[in-house]
Amino acid sequence: MDNKTLEKIRKLLKDNNRELPSELLELQPFDQAKILLELSEQERKKLYEHLDNSTLASIIEELEYDMQAVFIKELGVKRAVAILNEMSSDEAADLLGELEEEEAEKLLSLMKQEEAEEVRGLLSYPEESAGSIMTTEYVAVKKGRTAEQTIELLRHSAPDAETIYYIYVVDDNDVLVGVLSLRDLIVAKPQTKIEDIMYEKVVSVRADMDQEDVATVIEKYDFLAVPVVDEKKHLLGIITVDDIFDVMIEETTEDIGQLSAISKLEMLDKGPVKSAANRLPWLIVLLFVGFLSANVINMYEETLAKVVILASFIPVITGMAGNSGTQSLTTVVRRLALFDEFSSKDIFDIIKRETFTGLIIGAACGLLIAIIAFFWQGNPILGLVVGISMWITQLLGTITGAIVPIAINRLHIDPAIASGPFITTMNDILGLALYFSISTFFMTRLITGA
Repeated sequence: MDNKTLEKIRKLLKDNNRELPSELLELQPFDQAKILLELSEQERKKLYEHLDNSTLASIIEELEYDMQAVFIKELGVKRAVAILNEMSSDEAADLLGELEEEEAEKLLSLMKQEEAEEVRGLLSYPEESAGSIMTTEYVAVKKGRTAEQTIELLRHSAPDAETIYYIYVVDDNDVLVGVLSLRDLIVAKPQTKIEDIMYEKVVSVRADMDQEDVATVIEKYDFLAVPVVDEKKHLLGIITVDDIFDVMIEETTEDIGQLSAISKLEMLDKGPVKSAANRLPWLIVLLFVGFLSANVINMYEETLAKVVILASFIPVITGMAGNSGTQSLTTVVRRLALFDEFSSKDIFDIIKRETFTGLIIGAACGLLIAIIAFFWQGNPILGLVVGISMWITQLLGTITGAIVPIAINRLHIDPAIASGPFITTMNDILGLALYFSISTFFMTRLITGA
């Protein structure tokens, strides 16, 4: 969407032009939502008057849930209820989940009974579970139907369904017994029984499964949707691939926040007090852990006093070790996200790979900094000390970055919690201890330079 389109919409609004709805409907839903974000509150309220409930519901569904909550409040209770009745059940549930409990309950009580019951059902599931993100708008048929009967049913059900690419087959007790694709249905002969062309080994997920695990299932099997069942295999709903895209973005954002030692990565519109409250707990913990680094320097105060130039290389040694650890951490966390479990052999292979990577990186960086130190200070022993320290700390940093997330994953904790700053601080302590130990060992030769 360009600025010309936005200005045209604004002009139509100002003139109260009846062509406004048709002009807006020519745009993609994403661009329609973007226009809504660009308009002022006064302009939006004027726009609402020009749009029917169905159109407005489809536009609002394109927005982030926190922004949906803002706009639904602008509409007023009566119009908001009408919009919620038009929205898909999962979208309505997510939106209401952003509101205060009392406000959400008020809107639910005014919604159509059938829609309200579906939304209440979705809201009853634990946050970030499969049940909380599924939709109850899908196509399901009973066993015994023919392909022709199913196609006829599809004509009536398709407008309200989230997706029609998969048709789920259930028995008289609504137990999931099979699935077939739209392609299989279309090419089948009219009188073919559904059970003759359906796949009986259906991959499904439990309603209490974590949403991140659902994303892994869809990614593994390249599904467009996956059915959600209870413990007795009753079909409860489906989760579509577009819902999983939202989950992946949410989980990635959360993991980035944890890797950055932010308990919950805040949005840019959060106030400074809330942002500080999110970040301070982690930073205070790291502050106390950082005192260990200061204590290491204090222990080798005599070494540092005799060869002051050693202080110049502290930021380089510790910084590079932290960088290597974070790179290794990121690589391993990504691999852990792609695979549910690692065998002992997999873990051994990962650690071996990262160890050899650390050896190569450490050797290259160590040689480079040794040459720089020698030509800068004209002291070959200083170059040797700094080079060996860089090599070993880079190796340790890489190994630490690989082992920590694997260990945490074995404890059934999200490996992203192995935050980068913690690994950096750990590498600082190890790196400084090694650097000053090597320096102390070569002390006499460092002073003489030979």
